[in-house]
Amino acid sequence: MENAVEETQESAVLEAPVDKSNGRQVVLSVRDVTVGFGDKLVLDKLNLDVYRGEILGFVGASGTGKSVLMRTVLGLLSHRSGTIEILGVDYENASEEDRMMVDMRLGVLFQHGALFSALTVKENIQLPMREYLDLPQELMDELAYLKVEMVGLPPDAADKYPSELSGGMIKRAALARALALDPDLVFLDEPTSGLDPIGAADFDALIAKLRDTLGLTVYMVTHDLDSLFSVCDRIAVLGNKKVLVEGTLEDMFANDDPWVQSYFRGKRARSVVIEDKRPAEEVEKT
Repeated sequence: MENAVEETQESAVLEAPVDKSNGRQVVLSVRDVTVGFGDKLVLDKLNLDVYRGEILGFVGASGTGKSVLMRTVLGLLSHRSGTIEILGVDYENASEEDRMMVDMRLGVLFQHGALFSALTVKENIQLPMREYLDLPQELMDELAYLKVEMVGLPPDAADKYPSELSGGMIKRAALARALALDPDLVFLDEPTSGLDPIGAADFDALIAKLRDTLGLTVYMVTHDLDSLFSVCDRIAVLGNKKVLVEGTLEDMFANDDPWVQSYFRGKRARSVVIEDKRPAEEVEKT
């Protein structure tokens, strides 16, 4: 049963190119992308790579264009110039068939879940299956229950409506829908916003577990410092319409940009311990 979607997608195998500088597969490549609305530029010749198997945390001040970039990558917004390659496919110039192949390899968890209120959790999960696959109802039901279990929801949650779920359950249900087609690349837009600290930590642990067990690549837009510190392999910071810096936490601490310093060494980051074992706020004073 778990291979049903894979077998249906057998012809949709895409090969991500390899970055010769580090030998890693580039699942998402954004090159010189410019996005604007009217006379206002939001992104200007932005570059970014996301590598297979990593969890990339994407951060930036409010209004800098984090969600704009994600929506542009997903094809929901157009860009004025530049190229976006997903799994080696230039999405904008690809054929309809190749676009569909790419779409089937992507999963998206929108902010606040964005579940359809008139559909049950099971029916929400089955939406991508109905859109892209031709499966019997019985098999779709089995796959939906499998996804519900995969994200840590009780079986009876499958037949509940979003209004009957807690905030944390809505996030997990939305994640189950994002995983419906066994994607290679999953986009998460503020996945822990609105969750209490324990719920947020549990969700972070779930993301890490799914990445390890399913081999996912995760692109996570977040403001949650705990998420950045606990589950992200790399971090990219958006500012001045470009990616200011990308790399590990150590790279963030070493960067001298004022906003980056304030974000990663400020009072909100006081519980973080860096190499010399002192809290970040103590280092900030020295």
